[in-house]
Amino acid sequence: MSDKLLEITLQDVYKARERIKEKIMRTPLIPLYVKDLERKIYLKLENLQPIGSFKLRGACNAISCLSKDLKKNGVYTASAGNFAQGLAWNAKELNIPCHVIMPDHAPSAKLNPTRDMGADIIKVPFDEWWKVLVNRKYAGLDGEFVHPVSDANVICGNGTIGLEILEDLPEVDSIIVPYGGGGLSSGIAIAAKGIKPDVKVFACEVETAAPLSASLKAGKTEKVNYKASFVDGMGSGQILEEMWPLVKRILDGSLVLTLQEIADAVKILAQRNHLIAEGAGAAPVAAAMKGMAGGGNIVCVISGGNIDFGKLSSILNGTVPD
Repeated sequence: MSDKLLEITLQDVYKARERIKEKIMRTPLIPLYVKDLERKIYLKLENLQPIGSFKLRGACNAISCLSKDLKKNGVYTASAGNFAQGLAWNAKELNIPCHVIMPDHAPSAKLNPTRDMGADIIKVPFDEWWKVLVNRKYAGLDGEFVHPVSDANVICGNGTIGLEILEDLPEVDSIIVPYGGGGLSSGIAIAAKGIKPDVKVFACEVETAAPLSASLKAGKTEKVNYKASFVDGMGSGQILEEMWPLVKRILDGSLVLTLQEIADAVKILAQRNHLIAEGAGAAPVAAAMKGMAGGGNIVCVISGGNIDFGKLSSILNGTVPD
């Protein structure tokens, strides 16, 4: 699997764009409306996709690449919520069954819309959910498993974001991307570096779940203590083994943020740009404002906006939610 992922090219990403261009939104790139910053920060608004997340791109490309025979028994995945919505959205359009294995801490802001799209949800403990990601199967389900991270077609779909960034801002110096499993950051890096080799692509992680940072420091995959938080769209206790060869080669580092810093970024986006961003979506802004990606033109990928309103309310009132 890892060898196949290393073979993904810029042309594969362009082909993905042709497949999905009629089904996804070409999202805008806008400035962060905060004055007196030492660097120029731009926001790639994937929270404006119909499901509120970039995951629509990868799910759409992956389903488009399945044969009729593979689709006949439906599809399933393991997802904390955003990819679940992306897969369910596409499955509903094709009128095929969709099952989703979700960790038991998945927020209602992601769980309920997925169910509303017709998906059957199976909630399991986090460790069991992670095993499904590793083993790529769940006993009792006969549909085609679509991996939310380490599927080449998913990565290529995600990479279309990189194409749009380089078209809208050719002079970009750095791109900061939330790191959940690496499918988004690696896809964007393949596309962006394929067009502009000297552009930097940084992952960002939350301090309560930062295995990439630990692994890059150790030079090998490392397990870390994982703690669930309001930043539910990214992070885990370890890196998927099949993703390690790709992410260590193509990413320029991992920027680790505190929960307070990410909450502050959620609040800034709401106050200054009138945008709703979930924790993972706001994390790149926190990193950019701290100067962790250097200077010049920095693009922050606002990966999603699916945050529980109760948690958003807490953040706007100055409290870091659980």
